[in-house]
Amino acid sequence: MWGGRFSEPTDALVQRLNASVHFDRRLALEDIDGSLAHARMLSAQGILPADDLLAIEAGLAEIRAAIEADRFEWKVELEDVHMNIEHQLTAAIGPAGGRLHTARSRNDQVATDLRLWSLRNIDRLDAAVGDVQRALILLAERDGEAILPGYTHLQRAQPILLAHHLLAYVEMFDRDRGRLRDARARTAECPLGSAALAGTPFPIDRHATALALGFDRPMRNSLDGVADRDFAVELCAAAALSMIHLSRLGEELVLWSSQEFGFIQLGDAFATGSSIMPQKKNPDIPELLRGKTGRVIGDLVSLLTTLKGLPLAYNKDLQEDKEALFDAVDTLFDCLVVTARLLPACRIDRTRMRAACDDGFVTATDVADYLARRGVPFREAHHITGRLVGACIAERRTLPSLTLEDFRRFSTDFEADVLLAVTVEASVKARTSEGGTAPARVWAALTEARARLGFADTRQGA
Repeated sequence: MWGGRFSEPTDALVQRLNASVHFDRRLALEDIDGSLAHARMLSAQGILPADDLLAIEAGLAEIRAAIEADRFEWKVELEDVHMNIEHQLTAAIGPAGGRLHTARSRNDQVATDLRLWSLRNIDRLDAAVGDVQRALILLAERDGEAILPGYTHLQRAQPILLAHHLLAYVEMFDRDRGRLRDARARTAECPLGSAALAGTPFPIDRHATALALGFDRPMRNSLDGVADRDFAVELCAAAALSMIHLSRLGEELVLWSSQEFGFIQLGDAFATGSSIMPQKKNPDIPELLRGKTGRVIGDLVSLLTTLKGLPLAYNKDLQEDKEALFDAVDTLFDCLVVTARLLPACRIDRTRMRAACDDGFVTATDVADYLARRGVPFREAHHITGRLVGACIAERRTLPSLTLEDFRRFSTDFEADVLLAVTVEASVKARTSEGGTAPARVWAALTEARARLGFADTRQGA
C-alpha cells in the first residue's frame, strides 16, 4: 500500500514488529462502520460515483459477514486491520475499493475506529457496573439487617448494618459510572476527515460522518484529531479506579470468608480447593479481583508512558495504545461480571457478625456520647470511657456485662438508662444523621438507590 517509494522489500523482522493485525483486528467492525459512513458521505458530496458506493457497500457487507463467521483471512504482511479489509475489498470489487480511501488516512481512520470501539465499550462497562450495584442492593435487601462491627485500621470500631456497609460500595461504583459518562462525553468527538494531519482539499462533510457514526461532533483540530489519545487514557484511568473498588471489595470478602472472621461463606461455584489439603475452600475469585487490579493499573501506566514526549501528529508509537486499552476494558468487564454473580451466592452468618460486636468494645463511643449528652465535656467523657474500657480489659469483661454500679465507679453521671443506651442495637439505631447507619436512614438510602438504578424493591411486604 506504500511500496512505490521503496526499492527493496521490508525486512521480515521489521514486518513482524510493524504489524498490528493480530490485535487491532478487534476494530474490524468499527473499521467497516467508519468506511461505510465515509463512503456514503463521499457519494453525497459528489466525490464518489454512486455505482462505486453500491459496490463498496456490498463488498463491505460480505467482509463483515466473513469476519463475524470467523472466515476472514487475516494477513500479517498487510500490517493492520485497515489494510486487510481494504485489500480484500479491492480484490472483490476492483478499483472502487481503492477509491474508498479518498480524503482519509489510516491516521484518522484508526483514531476514529478506536474512539468508536471505546464508546461502545464504555456503554458495556457502564451496564456491567450497574449489575454489580444491583447485586449489592439485592444482598442488602436480603441480609442487610445483620449487624457487624465497622472497622478502622482493621480494628473493631462501631456497629453498623450490613446494608450500610454494602451501600458504601454502591456509592463507589456510582462514581465509577460517573467517570465513564464523563469520559464518554470527550470520546464522542469524531476525528474522521482529519486525514493524515492537515485535513483534506476534498469538499467533505465531517458533520455528516460524525452524525452517522453516533459521535456528537467532529474534532475541531486535524492535528489533535490524529494525535490525541486522551480518551483512551481516561477510559483506562476509569477502569483502574473501578478495579481498585473491586479490589477493596475482594479484600473484604477474603477477610470475611476466613475462619478468623467467619462472617460469610462464598458459593462453591466461586471458590476453589487445594491440591493437597482437602479441607480448604479458597477465595480465589476475590483474590483475583485484587490481583488483576495491578494489571489494569499497569495498562494505564503503559499508555501514559507511550504518550509521554510524543511530538505531533501521528507516530508509530501510538500502535501501542490498543493492547493496553483492550486489556484494561476486558479485565474490568470480566471482573464486574463475576462479581455480580458472586455476591448473590454469598451466605451471610448473621449470628457470627452479631457476636463479633460483643467483643472489642464497639459501643465505647456511645458511652462517651451518653456522658456528653448529660453535660460532661466530650474530651472528659472520652477519658472516662477510656479508663472504663481499660478496666474491662484488665478484668476480662465486656461492656454488655457491666452493671450500673460498674459504670458509676468511673462517673456518677451514669444513670440506669446507660444500660439500654449502650447496647449494640441502640448504638446502630442512634446513628440517625444523614448518611448514617440507623435502620431508617439505611432503608431510605436503599429505596433511593433502587430508584436511581431503576429497579423495584424485592423485600417481603415492601
